[in-house]
Parts: sequence; C-alpha cells; structure tokens
Amino acid sequence: MNHTYFKACIFSILLLTGCNKGLDLVPKDAISDATFWKTTADFKLAANNLYFSLEGFNTWDTYADLAYDVPNSVSNGTYQTTESDSRWTNAYIYIRRCNKIIAKATEAPIASELTQFIGEAKFFRAYNYWMMYKLFGEVPIITHELDIDDEELYSARATRKETVDFILKDLEEAATNLPERSTLSSGDVGRITKGAANTLRARVALFEGTWGKSRGDANANAYLDVAINAATTVMNSGQYSLYTGEGAQSYRYFFIDEGDDASEAILDRRYQVNISNQTFPSTVGEGHLLPTKKLADMYLCADGLPITESPLFKGYNQTGSEFEDRDPRMTMTFVVPGTGAMQLWYPEPVASWPFYPQRNANTGYTTFKFLSEDPASNASPFTLGYGYDRHILRYGEVLLIYAEATFEKNGTISDDDLNKSINLIRQRVNMIELTNGFVNANGLDMREELRRERTIELALEGFRYDDLRRWKTAEYEIPTDVKGIKIVGTPWANPIVVEGQDRNPYTDASWQNRTDANGFIIVESASGRSFNPEKHYLMPLPTKEILINPALKQNPGW
Repeated sequence: MNHTYFKACIFSILLLTGCNKGLDLVPKDAISDATFWKTTADFKLAANNLYFSLEGFNTWDTYADLAYDVPNSVSNGTYQTTESDSRWTNAYIYIRRCNKIIAKATEAPIASELTQFIGEAKFFRAYNYWMMYKLFGEVPIITHELDIDDEELYSARATRKETVDFILKDLEEAATNLPERSTLSSGDVGRITKGAANTLRARVALFEGTWGKSRGDANANAYLDVAINAATTVMNSGQYSLYTGEGAQSYRYFFIDEGDDASEAILDRRYQVNISNQTFPSTVGEGHLLPTKKLADMYLCADGLPITESPLFKGYNQTGSEFEDRDPRMTMTFVVPGTGAMQLWYPEPVASWPFYPQRNANTGYTTFKFLSEDPASNASPFTLGYGYDRHILRYGEVLLIYAEATFEKNGTISDDDLNKSINLIRQRVNMIELTNGFVNANGLDMREELRRERTIELALEGFRYDDLRRWKTAEYEIPTDVKGIKIVGTPWANPIVVEGQDRNPYTDASWQNRTDANGFIIVESASGRSFNPEKHYLMPLPTKEILINPALKQNPGW
C-alpha cells in the first residue's frame, strides 16, 4: 500500500527520545520545547501525533435499533454518571496539543512554511471538540495551552451556538491552509486535506441544522446552508468519486482491503499489518455487530418499493427468501444463509445457519460488511490482524449530506439534485433511481426515503445513534423490540443433523418461546429498553470535572 510511509512516520513517534549534543540544559530522555519546534520536520512530527485521536472501528450502532450484541446500558437507558470519561479527557488532551502546535507555528521564524500543519491542528481541534459536542452538548472552548494556575481551567461551558460555530470556524480556516488530495506526495497520502475539512464541516452543520429543525430552532436553516455549501465544495472539487473498482460488488469491497486509498476515501484511520493492525473483522465475525430485523426490513425491493408495497418481496418463510430481489447492498451487508460467504470465517460442515447461533444475543442475521477475504488473516485474526483502513469520512456521505440538507432547507428536492447525489449512490449498485415522480406515484414520503437511503448506505458504520438523536426520533425508535429472523414455520425450526446430532439450536424450546406472534425471534423486548427524551439526548458530564470546575453544570436530568 502506498500509505505505508505515512503510517510508519506516525507510529515512529512512539519510539522517539530526546538527543542534545550541547550543554546539559534539558533532559536527555525526552523532547522539550528548548530543542523542538525548530524545523518543518518538527512540526510535521508533532502533527503526526494528532492522528491517534481519529476514531477506529466501532460497534456504536448497537446503541440504537439496527444492530445488536448484548443488552447495553445506552440502548436500555440504564447508564449512569461516571467520575471520569475518556471521551472527554482524551479530547482535551489532543485539543491542548493542537493549541500548542498552532501557537508555536504562528510565532516560529518559519511560519510561512507551516500553514499545512496549522491547518491540520485546527482540523483536529475541531474534530475533538466535535466528538465531545455531539455527545455532551456545549463544552468549554479553550484556544491556547493552559498553565496549571490559568483561570480558564475553570471556564463555564460555552453556549451551544458558540460551541458549534467555533468548530465550523476552525474547519473553515483549516480548509484554507490544507492541500488538495491530488497534491499530496505518495508518502503523505492519508494526511488531512481540504476535502476532509469541508466534509467534516458539512457533517457538523447537517447535525446542527437538523437537530435545530427538529426542535424548532430559528437558526436551523443557516446551518443547513453551511452543510449544502460545504458538501458542494467537495462535490465540485474533482478530488473524489464513489469507488467502482470491483464493478457491481464495489460497495462491499470498499470496506475491506480494496478500498484503501480509493477515490471515495476522504479521511481514514490508517492500519497496517505489523505496524498498527486492527481486529475488527474478528469482532464482526464473532457476532458482536449483528443486524436486526428492523435493518433487514428497511432495504427496498429491486423495484424501489418497500417490502410492504412491492410484489417482488418473497417473504420470510424460506431460508434466505427475504434476500431475493432486494437492494443489492443488502447482500453486501448481510450474509445470505447457505452461501460461501460464511466460510470466510468458520468452515462449518453445515453452512445454512448463522455464526454462533447458540449465543443468547443472536438475531439470526450475520454481518458480511467488513469481513475480510484474506485467508491468512482469517486463520489467525488475533495474531496477524488486518491492515485495511477505517473510513471515517467518505464521498458517499458527502452526497447523502447534500441531499438531506437540501431537502430539509427547502422542504423539497429536485430531480436534478437527486441525480447528483442519491442516484449516483444507487447507480453504483444498479438500484432503481429515486425521483419525485416515483415517490408521488407510489404514495411514498421523500424525507423518509432520504433517511432510508442514508441508513442503508451507511449501515453499521456507526451513524445511527447520532442520526436518531438529531432527528429527535430516538425516543420512538430505540425503546422497541429487537427482533431477528423468523424461525416458527420456517426451515430454521427443523433439525439439521450432522454426525448424528441436531446442530440447529433453533429447534430448542428456549428459542421457540422467544418469538413474537408471527414467529420472529425477540432478542431484547421493548420492556427492557428505554430512552427518556428529557435526559438521554445528551450524555452526562464526568462528575470529577464538575467537582473540579463547578461552573460546568451538569446536563438536564443527570
């Protein structure tokens, strides 16, 4: 991979120690300000450290309604305030580092050579504020490196508007200082670009615009304008396009090795075997990110209609029948029972049932998205690991942001706007186009279809919890039954005999008794799930932070 050099540069900072051939005025076992901040290479090395703050692979979608592992405190509403929270602490650690880079670069004699690293620092400062903001709401805004006795250590939280406006301003300024992707040297592929700054700006503005609109905020449209303009800038830059390198299966392959450094990748968390690997396919393959019936049912049929309206829907009564004649992304996201996809991981003698069906958490559905096709890594996932990257910002999301923000701003979206956004995404998988005429003729709702398209395209990538909160629908969507496959009245209820033993756990009465009136598995009932709209739209601040700084004030309900 051509980004090996950049990865090696990042991880080399873990091994660095100080070296000084002059007087013993500084420690020899650490880099200090007295010896650092002299050259462009120093600033580049400091900026490399910031990349560790990028989010890795995750199972955040289990916090909501479309993915499941085991009952968790977020989706069942039982999580409590804690003394500390690494999401708060780590963000401020990186913000402090960003502030230092910006200050040192601004005052350096070689300041004119350091604009890129000022841009990177402003991007990461915004990124870390964003990661806190979307969970906790407004936070104290710190723009310089604080001393231990600095009064700003005890600052109150900024207002919501001040916080999001600061994030957007940092990203706008970062974009002016950052290079386009096409100008990066081969060794720097993966560094922050104008496209990354503008894409994150579009994401933040869409979040705030729709959060505000769903709550009657008069400022909502101003943020939607920012989202539209930032997305348009990326779309018009000519730097990115949807990945199509594997033809009709490009959507699937984009998320494994083939997608690294693809035209669609705007910002990735970089991984490399033997340098910094990841084991997310092991997490997925072991059933810790299981799709639910609710996600399965959201995929349209091949004619563009929901399963409740389409004559193409084959129902649930046969193993795999629900996957027939559906949006092709469904079979690139779910394992179809009985297919060779299941042998990527566990070469069982019977390939017609899901992985780990004995697990109480099992929905009967299995994730195909993110599963590697590398036999060597699959044979020993915890030793060799995997080297493909986590896509944090991708061009597909930019197109979705443009479409949603346009509709939410105007209440309508033209077919021309659909053609340069949603329909490009659909064309990649040979799915029927979305038009106003089709929506009207079939009694559909355009907002619902745009949200469906976003949910399907970004399925299991960690967006759902934030989306439900900004749409203010979490209070309705999360406290519902989590369901899986239909087993009663289907082949799933029949014995699968291997070497004289029934290998099908669904024939056990314990599974038969965990179904709804229609025979679908209930893995967690609505009675065990909760979302209090007066409390759960924001996470609680760490209590230790409030004890140290009473000016912070806790979020409502906590």
